[in-house]
Amino acid sequence: MNIIGIGGRHVMANHLAGGLANAALLFLNAGLANAHAGSGVRINAINPGLILTSRTEQTLAFEAEVSGSTVQKVLEAKETALPIGRLAKPEEIADVALFLASSRASYVTGAVIDMDGGLHPSL
Repeated sequence: MNIIGIGGRHVMANHLAGGLANAALLFLNAGLANAHAGSGVRINAINPGLILTSRTEQTLAFEAEVSGSTVQKVLEAKETALPIGRLAKPEEIADVALFLASSRASYVTGAVIDMDGGLHPSL
């Protein structure tokens, strides 16, 4: 199981180096899944978007300071930009990881699940 990040699929000018690394991890995820599926090894990835973590809270505080706004207003702006209307909770990402690691997902390998609140819908 790889938890990578949405920046590997969706280019963001302020996240080029991280996005490049994430894209490489997505490529590695696909290659390893293909190479090891016959051995019963399942390899999948989750691409989270914004998650309400202490790191995100630090980023919100920094953005508020730079913009002369409040943390609450910066958070509300980010939430408004998301179709689902809120940031993810860490346990929501964990729930999907647990499912993919379970026997209930025994036929799933090479999958990438984007969890970005609908910001970048894909086919």
